Order: sequence, then structure tokens, then C-alpha cells
Amino acid sequence: MNKTIFALGFFDGVHLGHRALLTQCRRLAQEQHCDAGAVTFGSHPDALVFGSAPVLINTPSDRERLLRRDMDRVVTLPFDEKMHNTDWEDFLNLLRRDYGGAGFVCGDDFRFGSHGTGNGKLLAEYCKRENLPYAVVPEQTVHGTRVSSTYIRTLLEDGDMEEAAAFLGHPHILTGKVIHGHQLGRTLGIPTANLPLPPGLAVPKFGVYACLVELEGKPYPAVTNIGTRPTVNGTGITVEPWLLDYQGDLYGREITLEFYKFLRPERKFPTLEALQKEIHHNAEQTREFFAQEPFGAN
Repeated sequence: MNKTIFALGFFDGVHLGHRALLTQCRRLAQEQHCDAGAVTFGSHPDALVFGSAPVLINTPSDRERLLRRDMDRVVTLPFDEKMHNTDWEDFLNLLRRDYGGAGFVCGDDFRFGSHGTGNGKLLAEYCKRENLPYAVVPEQTVHGTRVSSTYIRTLLEDGDMEEAAAFLGHPHILTGKVIHGHQLGRTLGIPTANLPLPPGLAVPKFGVYACLVELEGKPYPAVTNIGTRPTVNGTGITVEPWLLDYQGDLYGREITLEFYKFLRPERKFPTLEALQKEIHHNAEQTREFFAQEPFGAN
């Protein structure tokens, strides 16, 4: 088992505040000739501690996907009664014994262990005593505002994807497996994919977004509607991207949407023809947006 410097946190969104932890973790790992890793939990601790958890920015798999962009290892632990009652020092000992932990990084506001008694100050004292490398990272700000998962969730719910990306350090993402829909888009010449919206996630503002999807190494602009499809009396919330310039069957395939710009609110159109015309207009807006961006498909 490789020795690993671990960054500790829940890492919802893997935002710029988390990025500061991961960068510090990577630096320590290089100095110590160790792997760099992150420790997270399969479910939000609040669900067990308080009986309810906040809506989340990412699914567990997307959170791990984002963490793996920078980390050699990602350890996802269950947050169950046993974990909830584990003393903070025993938690660090567990990571050393079972996962090769050789040093630790956390935020200065991070709490861990039974009743949240562990914190950055105690972690530092533990590491000094055990002669382990460590870092306690201060909070990060953007435009004078503290970077937090809570604030980013409000940006998503307002549809402000550009500001959310500024705080995340990357576009908001959603990964899902394409499922069968009602085929209405195909009859309109707008073959949308259908992604389920997992429960417990922050729901972006209902409306149409300029997104990007990478398939087989190629980026495709995608016009994506999130909402209830009021024009066709839809029920339930759907996420429906139309991948521009893509020809192929997406059913059963896993795709990742990157959200870049809110184009318009969802609304009810008087006819399907009016809806079709507006979606094509949104497609042109999406093409224009990505034509001006270095990450866009040209």
C-alpha cells in the first residue's frame, strides 16, 4: 500500500476552496514522495447527525470524478453510526493503519470525529506529535465572497452558471446514463437525450442552458432544457440535452454535461412550432457562445 498524504473533507462541488486543499496536499505529497489522496464520504454526515442533509452539487460519482483529476487516490468511506461515533484521533489512526495515511491536510473550518470535536488545530497538534507532514488551509474568497458549497448551490438555483464556474473553478457538471423519453424531440427534428435527475441534488433554475458534452474525444455543444416541459404538459423534472452536430444512438450511454450559460427561462409556448423555432434559436446562441470560447467546438 502506497503511503499517502490525505486531504480531508466532504468536497461537495470540488470548488476553489477544496482546490486549495488539494493543491497543498499535492505539494506535500511531492515533498514526501507519497501519493496524494482525498478522503470523502458516501453520504453527507448531516443526514445521520441531523436527520436531513443539504441538497448537493454533485452525485458521489461526479464528486469522485472531479477529485480524481488531481488526486492519485480517492477514499470514499461510509458515514454510518460507527463512523459517527469514531473519536477524531481514532479516525486519523484508522486512515494511517488501513489506508497508508502519512500526513493530512484540512480546512481551518473542517470538523471531524465524534460530535465534530476534531478540527484543524487538533489535527496540527496530532501531526506535530506524530512527526507527520500537515497543512491547515484558510478559507478562500472570490470577489470578496467566501467560497462555499452553500453559496454555489444558490448560484445554481439562480441559473448563474458563469458565476458558479468562477467559484467552482470549473463548469458545473452532471453525469447520467441516457434513458428513453417520449421521442417528441425526434419528431420535431430535435433529438434530445434524456438524463434522470438524481434525488438530493440542487436543481438548477428551470430553463435552457448552453452546455458541452465530450464524446469519443470530441466536444459537442448541447442545448439543454431543465424543467417540466410545460408546452407538452410534462410531469416531473427532466434534463434534456440536444447534442448539436452529433449523429448516433446515445441510449444507455453515460454522458457528462458541462453547464456554461443560462439562455432563457422555461416557459409554455402556444404551439409546438413556436417551441421548435425557439429551440433552434437557442441552438444558434449556443453555437455562437462556444465559437467565442477557447474550449468550444469550432
